[in-house]
Formats: sequence, C-alpha cells, structure tokens
Amino acid sequence: MIAIAIEALIKSALIAFVLLTAFAYLTFAERKIAALMQVRKGPNRVGPWGLLQPAADGIKLIFKEEVMPAGADKVLFFLAPILTMIPAIVIVAVIPLGPDVELFGRTIRLGISDLNVGLLYILAIASVAVYGIVLAGWSRRINMHCLVVYVRLLK
Repeated sequence: MIAIAIEALIKSALIAFVLLTAFAYLTFAERKIAALMQVRKGPNRVGPWGLLQPAADGIKLIFKEEVMPAGADKVLFFLAPILTMIPAIVIVAVIPLGPDVELFGRTIRLGISDLNVGLLYILAIASVAVYGIVLAGWSRRINMHCLVVYVRLLK
C-alpha cells in the first residue's frame, strides 16, 4: 500500500516538474520568436544563448516584493491564486499519458490514477477554480466593484 502511494507521489512530482519546465521554456520560445519578429536578439543574457533565462525569471519572481492593495484581506488575497491554480494541476492526475511501460519487471502505468469517472472528476475539480476567481474579487473589500467585475468575468 505504501509502495503505491510512493509511486503516485513520484509520478505527481515528475509530471509537475515536466509541466512547469515546459511552461517556462514555452515562454522562452515565445520571447525568442517575438524577438525575431521585432528584429532584435531577445533573451540572451543568462547562460549560453539565453537558455537559463527561465531559471533567472523564476528566481526573480521568488524574490519579488509582495504588493497588496490597501484594505485587502491578506488571507483571501493570497489564497485566491492558489485556489485557481491547484485544480488545473490536479486535473492532470486522471489524464492517461501513454500506454503501460514495463520497467525492471514491473508494469508502470503512465498516469497517476485510474478513475472510472474521470470526466466527472475533471468537471467537478474544474468547477472549484471558479471560487478562486470570486475570492480574488472578494479579497479587495475596499472596492466592491472588483467583485462585480470578477463575477461578470465568470459569465
């Protein structure tokens, strides 16, 4: 039982790492292509040919100052983006990523879980992301027009 949990944890960490790295380098590719269209060099300062630019961007993001609107609820303000992103990452758990693989005499499924109700799971988890959007508007208590804007965003 513990082996199954460890296997799921390793698969989850590996998939999260691959997805986050892919997003970082897709952003890098987008910046390079935009630079080509604008006839300039693009990101080329960090590492050879700018290949370490996504890592530098991540480090810069970690050490950035946290800006919070005056009068905002601190807990809700920081909980809103988390509540919006977690469902997007958790949905990957039921997506089969390929056929079974035989490795060291053991069959490994290329997916985190095998849910028979996978589509229902995806719809249920995706609906939770809406609460993050509403919380983003609700956290700015000083201006209730923000809440109206975020609720209209959901339509």
